[in-house]
Amino acid sequence: MDTTLPDPFEGVPVRRNRDADWNAWPVTEYLAENYRRLHPCDIGVIHHHAAVYRGFAPNSLSRTLELGAGPNLYPLMLAGAASRRVDALEPSAANVDYLRGQLADGLDDSWQPFYALCRSLDPALPASCAEALGRVRVVRGGAGDLDTGAYDLASMNFVAESVTEDFGEFASLCDALVRAVRPGGTLLAAFMERMPSYRIGAGPIWPACPVDEAALRSVFAPRTTGLRVARLAKDRTLPEYGDTGVLLLTARRPAASGTSLYG
Repeated sequence: MDTTLPDPFEGVPVRRNRDADWNAWPVTEYLAENYRRLHPCDIGVIHHHAAVYRGFAPNSLSRTLELGAGPNLYPLMLAGAASRRVDALEPSAANVDYLRGQLADGLDDSWQPFYALCRSLDPALPASCAEALGRVRVVRGGAGDLDTGAYDLASMNFVAESVTEDFGEFASLCDALVRAVRPGGTLLAAFMERMPSYRIGAGPIWPACPVDEAALRSVFAPRTTGLRVARLAKDRTLPEYGDTGVLLLTARRPAASGTSLYG
């Protein structure tokens, strides 16, 4: 597939994850643009992910992962019935501070509609959002810190395509997600479709890799079984990031090592 970035990035050196100062991620501006109210894309992602979590009995997953958690709390909420422990792995000091503050001091009021929707779709979730998030452990680190096969389920939302302009590095981050789950474990992810490098507010341009369904299948199909990719239409209520929608992925790591790239 053609992974060349669109204008105005033609001729500009490709930036990778290490080239951005993620510790300076603009948490306040990012939340204001994306998560201070429920947007249609949030509703679509929550519906999709809740259906996956409803397939598990309460407390049946011993340990699950949110890779690159950022300051987005609703993926962590959704795991609060099925998972006994949720590791929110996040490299950015700014995002880690926000997550830990929310868990220790109480949630911003703007998160309550998100939890109300999560619980309406999965009644096994606790009545209290604080109780659901009590299973979360915030861990400072990145994909390179993951142990192979440590999780029953691994989730990643708007991460791999939003931190690098290099398709090879994008694929490596997706590979890390697959490796993180045990054989037979579940994979759950959301990606911005065809999003170029982007701004939050009036800040700097952050690196991104425009991907489509074909790109996701090229990365995940050789590494997984039961791969499914769904699509949400572009959300016009969000700032213009240059994306064309959201792609939602579910899959499993192969149970038999002989069918896996990992041997």
